[in-house]
Amino acid sequence: MRGLLASVCLLLLTTAPAAFAQDCDRNDDSQSMLNICAEADYQAADAKLNAAYENILGSNDLASNKLLQTAQRAWIAFRDAECAYSTADTGGGSIHPMEVSRCLTKLTNERIEQLTSKASCKLSDPSCAGSDASGDDQDMQ
Repeated sequence: MRGLLASVCLLLLTTAPAAFAQDCDRNDDSQSMLNICAEADYQAADAKLNAAYENILGSNDLASNKLLQTAQRAWIAFRDAECAYSTADTGGGSIHPMEVSRCLTKLTNERIEQLTSKASCKLSDPSCAGSDASGDDQDMQ
């Protein structure tokens, strides 16, 4: 009986947050709904990123996977720091969660593009190494 009670309590605890979550309603232009929709957009982009990442892991050798894992961890740290920096001026405001989510979504979509374009490259193909859409190789000053 005690096991059944514990299972029921655990089930209630795991489903309670979902009961409070609100679905995105793009017809509602309140700030709270804009925040919810921006977060939903980010979650969708993050799911696509994870799928692209897993796809590449499945096609690489162990050494390449280690390099990709290191790169991805560094990219995540960069993304989070960049979004914290670029949205700092809205900190404490009601728009801040939306701005952070939009930044995360933008950078995540860019990373998806990087990963998926690299996925079709062979490691021995020099035309794929470090390529970007702009072709601009100028150093930052």
